[in-house]
Amino acid sequence: MAVRGTIGAPLSTRRRKALAGQSGWAGLVHNRKIFAIAVFASLGGLLYGYNQGVFSGVLAMRSFDDRMADAVGDPGKKGWLVAILELGAWFGVLTTGYFADKISRKYTIVLAVVVFIIGVIVQTAARASPSIFGGRFITGLGVGSLSMAVPLYNAEIAPPEVRGSLVALQQLAITFGIMVSFWIDYGTNYIGGTGERQHEAAWRIPLGLQLVPAVILGVGILFMPFSPRWLVNQGRDEEALVVLSNARGLPPDSDLVQIEFLEIKAQFLFEKETSEMKFPQYQDGSFSSNFKLGFHDYLSLLTDRNLLYRVAVGSLTMFFQQWTGVNAILYYAPSIFQSLSLTGNAISLLATGVVGIAMFLATIPAVLWVDQVGRKPVLISGAFLMAACHIIVAVLTGLFHDSWKSCIEAAHRLQAAGWVACAFVWIFAIGFGYSWGPCAWILVAEIWPLSVRGKGLSIAASSNWMNNFIVGQVTPSMLEHLGFGTFVFFGSFSLLGGLFVMFFVPETKGLSLEEMDEVFGDSKGLVLADQERQDAINRRLGLFENDLGSPMDEKALEEMDSKDK
Repeated sequence: MAVRGTIGAPLSTRRRKALAGQSGWAGLVHNRKIFAIAVFASLGGLLYGYNQGVFSGVLAMRSFDDRMADAVGDPGKKGWLVAILELGAWFGVLTTGYFADKISRKYTIVLAVVVFIIGVIVQTAARASPSIFGGRFITGLGVGSLSMAVPLYNAEIAPPEVRGSLVALQQLAITFGIMVSFWIDYGTNYIGGTGERQHEAAWRIPLGLQLVPAVILGVGILFMPFSPRWLVNQGRDEEALVVLSNARGLPPDSDLVQIEFLEIKAQFLFEKETSEMKFPQYQDGSFSSNFKLGFHDYLSLLTDRNLLYRVAVGSLTMFFQQWTGVNAILYYAPSIFQSLSLTGNAISLLATGVVGIAMFLATIPAVLWVDQVGRKPVLISGAFLMAACHIIVAVLTGLFHDSWKSCIEAAHRLQAAGWVACAFVWIFAIGFGYSWGPCAWILVAEIWPLSVRGKGLSIAASSNWMNNFIVGQVTPSMLEHLGFGTFVFFGSFSLLGGLFVMFFVPETKGLSLEEMDEVFGDSKGLVLADQERQDAINRRLGLFENDLGSPMDEKALEEMDSKDK
């Protein structure tokens, strides 16, 4: 094995950390150019969040109900109106990996935006429900693609020391989009008056406004740099070096730029050599061979016992994230609040707007907590808090639901109970915002060996969207036929999610690849072999021996070790 420092990293990697400066929000300010690029690219997250939230308010508008009466009046069809977007997103996620590798991360975002815009135009101009169904499916294809392409682009353009903060930035963009959509719905609800006088612009404008950030993102991303990782994978090393140099504001021959470039190059060589070692017969570059390589990588996730455990952890984490009922709240919040005695469309939309604010604000401190506290405590506490909120709302609804229907205006005590139930829905949004919203995605991105990370993450993401689709489809029927039992159902799954993390998910905070392999029960398995091959490549490129400048003295290295620990 190559000589390493005391923290298990090549000396050049430790030197890069010393040269790079601070991490977190301070690091984002220091890397202003990268921060600006990532903020712009995160418009994709804004589109995702806005689209998630806007339709709940639209469904509650009288003018939309009148126009789409054949679909809205049937709980089953109403569920499909919402869920068909998630079905489209599921397909979009599964195709994103191919396009991201083939035409670049940047042009994949452009393609996703074009598809998204087509779907939005179809919805905004809809005269009947088939156009809404078709438009939302097409929009879903774009949303699903953006949900993977944007974080992938941000992660690969970012310096290592601020990559975690940029993941949180993406989640903030999503929750910000949800919050904005709720309040736009609240504002446009008054166009033309309320009730039967309401103009169709009340729902067409919120849907059409999605075009503004979409066009800005689609045009603006053309002027953004390519991912340096993608450029290296295409053999365009000189362009990758220029991108890193411009992003850092340093000359191409500076130590920091050179080290980052060689680390990217080492990763590319690692993946290439791994493929050649496992499947030498599929290295001719043809479509058939590339397809077979991808198929065998996916197959290994199911046939290797160690990897299958990780597939189960990633897929079930996303399963429980969706079955907390968060998207039932986001999609059907106005209907839920009306069932809790908050009569009047304006009041229910106002209460829905508070859900968006609560979730957005709760996401902000998540990035500060998760690396200090760990993944498991955050996920477990969030799950139990959400379960408690569901059960309390179920109890209040079960006790007073019949009374809410008959005598709400006369019984202030009953209306107060409705506002208490509403408050616990807001607390539920806070619980999801600080825990399962950002932390589930962080966890599923960490658990894979290098050689199958993209494939494993795509399976976990597809689990997220498929379960999102099912939740959106069945919620209207559950609310009609189960009533308060809907909250008991989602509360039970929230509780099960917390217990699943408690007993079956290892803590991944701060673990190296070797340590990750150990906690998943195979200390001499795939990850250790991966790391040995990675070490050999690092040694060939000079990343273990500090060839890129004067060596750091032992005292400086010890200070770095102490700071990292």
